[in-house]
Amino acid sequence: MKGRVVLIDEIAGRPAAALVVDGQLEDLLIDPDGDVFLPGAIYRAVADRPVKGQGGIFVKLPDGSGFLRQVSGISPGQRLLVQVKGPTESGKAVPVTSRLLFKSRYAIVTAGAPGINVSRRIRDEDLRDRLIALATETMVGAPEGTGLILRSACVLADDDEIADDILAVKSLAVAVLADIEGGPELLVDGAGAHESAWRDWADPAPNEVVEGGFAVAGVLEMIDALRDASVALTGGGHMFIEPTRALVAVDVNTGPDTSPAAALKVNIAAARDLPRQLRLRGLGGQVVVDFAPLPKKERAILDQVIRAAFKHEATETNLVGWTSLGLFELTRKRDRLPLEEVLP
Repeated sequence: MKGRVVLIDEIAGRPAAALVVDGQLEDLLIDPDGDVFLPGAIYRAVADRPVKGQGGIFVKLPDGSGFLRQVSGISPGQRLLVQVKGPTESGKAVPVTSRLLFKSRYAIVTAGAPGINVSRRIRDEDLRDRLIALATETMVGAPEGTGLILRSACVLADDDEIADDILAVKSLAVAVLADIEGGPELLVDGAGAHESAWRDWADPAPNEVVEGGFAVAGVLEMIDALRDASVALTGGGHMFIEPTRALVAVDVNTGPDTSPAAALKVNIAAARDLPRQLRLRGLGGQVVVDFAPLPKKERAILDQVIRAAFKHEATETNLVGWTSLGLFELTRKRDRLPLEEVLP
C-alpha cells in the first residue's frame, strides 16, 4: 500500500480510523467503550472546592467531576466553561482547562487568546497575507477576546471553503460562550475517531480514503503487533516498550550484531521509531529510555536524531536529556487513552 491512506472502519463495534503511510501504520484512533469524557468536549461546569496544595479547583460536571489547574478568582458555585484537555485516568477527576479551543478542518477559534495567526507550515507569504485578510473579514462579529488560527490544511482549500469553515466554527463559539447560565451540562461533544481523522489528517492530503478496509490493508495485524512489548529494529536489534504505573520504560538491545557500530545503529533506529510507537500505543507521561551502551562522544549524534524524530510531533513533548546513569528522559503529554485500555 503506497502513499498516504486514511482508513475508516470499526473495531469491536466502535468507530476507528487508521493512517497508513507507504504500508506503515502512522496513527490510530479508536473510540473508547462506554460513556467517557472525550478530549475536546466542552462543558458548562460549576466550581466546587479549591485544592490549595495543588493550585487548582474541582468543578462539577454531569455525572462526574473535573479538576481545573492554576486558577484564581473563582469562587465555589460560580458557573464557568471548561474543556476536557486529555484522557481521564482511572480513579481521578477529569482534567479540564478554561482555555477553550473550537477546532475545525481549516481553523481553530481560540477563546481568550485574541489575534489571527497562520500555521508556520504555510510559508508562502502571499498565501499567508491572503489568508489573514480572509480571516479578518470573516471573524467580524466574533466575541471579544477570541482569536483564530488557520491550519496548514488551508493550502489544500479554496477561499470559499475556508470562509465557510471559519463561519461555522465562529458560530459555534458564539453560541457556546454565551451559554453560561444553568447547571452542569455538556455543550459540545468531543470529536470521535472518524471526525478526528477527517479534521486532523487533512494535511498532507491523503492519496486515498478507504471505508471498511482494516482487514484488507492488514491494519488488524498491525494493531496486534502493538500489543507486544517487543519492537523489531533494523539489524536484528529490538526495543522493548513497557508501561508501568510510574513511567514508560524503554529498553534497546543490539541483538546478534557485534560490530563496533552496532550500538549506534540500533539506537538511531530506536530513536527514529520511538515517537510513532508512543503515539500508536497511546503512551505518555514520563518516558525513560535505556539505549544500548555507547561512548559518551556518540551521544551528540543520538541527540540530533532524537530531536529530529520528535520535531514534527503534534503532541507536546519535552526532551529532558541524559541522566547520570546514562538513561535518556523525556515527557510526553497524555493525549489519548493507552491502547491496552481501549482494547483490553
